[in-house]
Amino acid sequence: MIVQRQNGVALWRQIADRIRTSIANGDYDAAGKVPPEMVLAEQFGVNRHTVRSALAALAEEGIVRAVQGRGTLIERKERINFPISKRTRFSPGIGDQAREKEGLLLGWAEEEASADIAQRLQVAPGSRVLRLETVGTADRRPVSRSTARFPADRFGQMAEIYARTGSITAAFQECGLTDYIRASTEVTAVHADSSDLVDLKLSPGAIVLVTRALNVDLQGVPVQYSVTRFPADTVQFTIEN
Repeated sequence: MIVQRQNGVALWRQIADRIRTSIANGDYDAAGKVPPEMVLAEQFGVNRHTVRSALAALAEEGIVRAVQGRGTLIERKERINFPISKRTRFSPGIGDQAREKEGLLLGWAEEEASADIAQRLQVAPGSRVLRLETVGTADRRPVSRSTARFPADRFGQMAEIYARTGSITAAFQECGLTDYIRASTEVTAVHADSSDLVDLKLSPGAIVLVTRALNVDLQGVPVQYSVTRFPADTVQFTIEN
């Protein structure tokens, strides 16, 4: 279980990721708590201060809780269950599984639609589309990284509104779209790439779940095509009819 050094990912973060995965897999269920700092330090080949930093990060996420005389207890081991349904929404989907939910705008651009994007959004190739790069967080931990595209002639103000509200649904509403539904969702699993390691705060070798989703208005006209990446050790999907 020795962590990788000089790979650009802090040691405490690698350890936090591995402990989080072990908790999700039920490795510590019998004890109901994680091993002592000294044991973890020996397992990972680091000092206790590094382990303490990892446990502090997990405590901030609400996954563990340090209790004097009892050790570090497991507070939450379940993955966040994210439903994929006719009306898939980020914050309502997470619901009360997290105390704080936030959408952050990483960047945006207006660009020409490629042949693939034009086909998915049912616009002419070369038409202007708006691209938003966003991260969704739950209790301050990144749980999704999305690249979404919208027809620019209809939703040209999406970036400005999303930066202010942190909500795609709210941005749609301010652009005049009061409701929309999920037309299709494709799900795959891949190894995390370099952007995932940074934006989702993952360690090398982590697995991410990737969704390719198309949303349409109530007349069936495409309004959004997005590719979203979720850390597999944190999020699981429920497919609803």
